[in-house]
Amino acid sequence: MVVVTVVLATTIACMKPHVRTTLDHSTDVAQLWEEPRDLEGRDLFQGVGGGSLAPSPRTPFEFVAEDRSGYSPGYDVRDAEGLAWSVKLGPEAQPEVAVSRLLWAIGYHQPAIYYLSSWTMTGGTGGLQPPGRFRPDLSTWKVVGDWSWYENGFANTRAFKGLVVANLMMNNWDWKTSNNKIYEIRDRDSRESRRIYVVRDLGASLGKTSFPKLLDWFPMRGLGQGSRNDVDDFESQGFIKRVEGERIDFYYRGIHQNVLETVSRSDVVWTSRLMARLSDAQWHDAFRAAGYPDDQARRFVAKIKTKVAEGLKLGEM
Repeated sequence: MVVVTVVLATTIACMKPHVRTTLDHSTDVAQLWEEPRDLEGRDLFQGVGGGSLAPSPRTPFEFVAEDRSGYSPGYDVRDAEGLAWSVKLGPEAQPEVAVSRLLWAIGYHQPAIYYLSSWTMTGGTGGLQPPGRFRPDLSTWKVVGDWSWYENGFANTRAFKGLVVANLMMNNWDWKTSNNKIYEIRDRDSRESRRIYVVRDLGASLGKTSFPKLLDWFPMRGLGQGSRNDVDDFESQGFIKRVEGERIDFYYRGIHQNVLETVSRSDVVWTSRLMARLSDAQWHDAFRAAGYPDDQARRFVAKIKTKVAEGLKLGEM
């Protein structure tokens, strides 16, 4: 029995990896984050793709395949111009769009995504469809791999730690490696290419984190660790629990404590100062882009701004 207990304890310890850098001479922090010098002018309604790429709800989409991978159902579809789109339905669609807009606003790379409150499809189930997140399959953007929160070339950088803070502010808890994509982007004219690192599937956000009892023994990332797209839950969870020097304890429940331990007080201040540059109109547009009613949007924004204010206060200590 003692042997079994020791083996189990050792196994559990091994399942809780520590963050380490894989930094080499080819790693450039600009692959993860670029300073948003135009932050105050960024259009958070249309996002990085702009209005010209936005899908039209007036033209039916052609069914290509059903997507049953992951938590949310969805489809692969094609528009009238022949462009392929990935569509995500269900409660993750809205937070993915809103949080993606906010990460892009403060300098983190994001793919173009949009939200349609209603749309129609030919083929498959056909007819009028429920609201969904639309992400285009652009020929110039190719996924070439995944990247991990625990092993990456940015782990020692302010940009990486700021990304952790931003995700904490949004209560994103689904930090699977498969949610993080490496894109190779090709320039149409020069044919040169570059790589970017993206936290892409952000739907498990804007709720609260939790820690099911089973995680005490089996800290597997496949187990749910919170709610999503729930404004009451989002408002109920705090942000900063305590501060001791540069060390920060967060109101976070989940299996990724080792990632959080890399974050310092100055990292929280840095991220908060970026978020504080957003105007009221930009905050409103980020949630309007995701189809939130005004009353819900105001509540989400107010809570995030409270967290930003907590972070800014740390800079005064």
